[in-house]
Amino acid sequence: MNQRLDEQVMVVTGAFGALGRAVVHAALGEGARVALVDIAQVPPADVAGLDPSKICVLNAVDLSANAMAQAAMLAVHARFGRIDALINVAGGFRWQTVQEGDLATWESLYRVNVASTLNASVAALQYLRRSKAGRIVNVGAAAAIKSAAGMGAYAASKAAVHRLTESLADELKAEGITVNAVLPSVIDTPANRREMPDADRAGWVDPAALAAVILFLASPVASAITGALIPVTGRS
Repeated sequence: MNQRLDEQVMVVTGAFGALGRAVVHAALGEGARVALVDIAQVPPADVAGLDPSKICVLNAVDLSANAMAQAAMLAVHARFGRIDALINVAGGFRWQTVQEGDLATWESLYRVNVASTLNASVAALQYLRRSKAGRIVNVGAAAAIKSAAGMGAYAASKAAVHRLTESLADELKAEGITVNAVLPSVIDTPANRREMPDADRAGWVDPAALAAVILFLASPVASAITGALIPVTGRS
């Protein structure tokens, strides 16, 4: 079964982070053209080495602002003439107990995890409808299935991403646009290694392995899958 993404145009949000970059490199390796969208002001150094004919870099884009999401998708379409898949990697995490926390954390995580995914998806729809294989892949969280102490605000925001995924999938199924989400456990990133230096990393998820699942869901061969919440939890 051919999963090659030749000539497909994929938008990756949160593209400058560890998972985002893994998705970008994997997509380019499969022949796709890729738009890298991120809130950061400056792209990481390795972006400079990518083929400029295959990428579009949009930095300083706050997708929690609807106008910026709309402008970003318009810019991608102007650059490549189409959008076939949207990969919503952009998001954030904060550990904070309910008792010692504050509403500001809940609001912040809603913006970065839910509003960014919602705004990017709605902004991309007019272009995805013109594709023969329109795809949206969101990044949820295994922690939102069964939460734990300190995970309330994060798990609640990611649970909202799960429900958004299911609702949008049902809305769009008659149009042939699929909407799915991957639910990773802890991803093996430099940031997580710094935050949890003593943790057992044996069950952590390799970003490249997670990117492979994401790209499968974003590929034309995954047309029969929509509304799925797929756990990607390594050996944990």
